[in-house]
Amino acid sequence: MRLYRFLTADDTSAFCHKVSEALSKGWDLYGDPQYTFDQANGVLRCGQAVTKDIDGDYHPDMKLGQQ
Repeated sequence: MRLYRFLTADDTSAFCHKVSEALSKGWDLYGDPQYTFDQANGVLRCGQAVTKDIDGDYHPDMKLGQQ
């Protein structure tokens, strides 16, 4: 089964660490990173989709970040 997550954060090193942590846990990048400017708060926001193949069945109550 393949899991999907979309990681988001402001454009800081914290976002890079979030993606790096997911990669270190076996998640794979899926598609290109996404960026948008949040005009109300004056910050650039980033997003990156990641996927991971696991054994077992999907359940909506899964904690995806713990897989």
